[in-house]
Amino acid sequence: MFAALSAVLGSAWAAKPVHANPRHDYMLQCQGCHMADGSGSLGSVPDLRGRLGLFLEVEGGREFLIRVPGSAQSPLSNSELAKVLNWMVREFGPSQVSARFAPFTAREIGRHRRPLSEIEPLRQILMERIAKQQHK
Repeated sequence: MFAALSAVLGSAWAAKPVHANPRHDYMLQCQGCHMADGSGSLGSVPDLRGRLGLFLEVEGGREFLIRVPGSAQSPLSNSELAKVLNWMVREFGPSQVSARFAPFTAREIGRHRRPLSEIEPLRQILMERIAKQQHK
C-alpha cells in the first residue's frame, strides 16, 4: 500500500503543473536573476522595467530576447517561452509596447532559439539602435 501511494505521489510531484501560467513560469525561470519586479542586479543583470519593450522596436531586438541564455536555455517549451516573453513585455515594458506589437509565437521561438555566445557586444549594438530610434 505504501509503495503504491509513494509511486502515485511521486509521479504527481514530478509532473509539470497543469495550471502553470506565464507569471508563474517567470517566477520559476527568470525571477532568480531579474527579481520579482524586473529590477535585475546593478552591474550584472539588466533592469527590465521600462526597457524591455524598447527591444521590440529595433532590428534584432526580438531575436535577442529569445536568444539570451535565460530564454534560450530554459526548460520551457517554445509555446511556454513565447507566453512568458509576451507577459514580460506587458509587465515590464507597457509604455514602450506600440499598437503594432505582434506577440511572440512558439514558431518564432523555435526559429531563433539558440543561445548567444557574446551577449554584451550585441546588447550594446541594440542599445545604440534604441537610442537612435528614440531621437527620431
